Amino acid sequence: QVQLVESGGGLAHLGGSLRLSCEASGSGFELYHMAWYRQGPGKERELVAISVRGGKTDYIDSVKGRFTMSRDNTKKTISLQMNSLKPEDTAVYYCNAKSSHIEAEYWGQGTQVTVSS
Repeated sequence: QVQLVESGGGLAHLGGSLRLSCEASGSGFELYHMAWYRQGPGKERELVAISVRGGKTDYIDSVKGRFTMSRDNTKKTISLQMNSLKPEDTAVYYCNAKSSHIEAEYWGQGTQVTVSS
């Protein structure tokens, strides 16, 4: 099993920055696809950024150029640097781990990000 613990959420103003972190415990971190999701008020959960096992990262169009996902397999952590924040970025952000070889998926508890205009 994998346990995910997120931190770094908070309040930011339009154009500000926040950095989210997720620490994973357990074995086999290198074999998991890691991702950040978010769910805004009244909206469905959406994928924000993903780092596949091989190290490639992808982002949804709305955050490209503003958000950067990083992965450290040694420390078993991922991060999400969020710059040029907009009110539309307000959401609960979740860390996600999905096995690359078995049917297993894990979620963090979520961290609130609020961006005021």
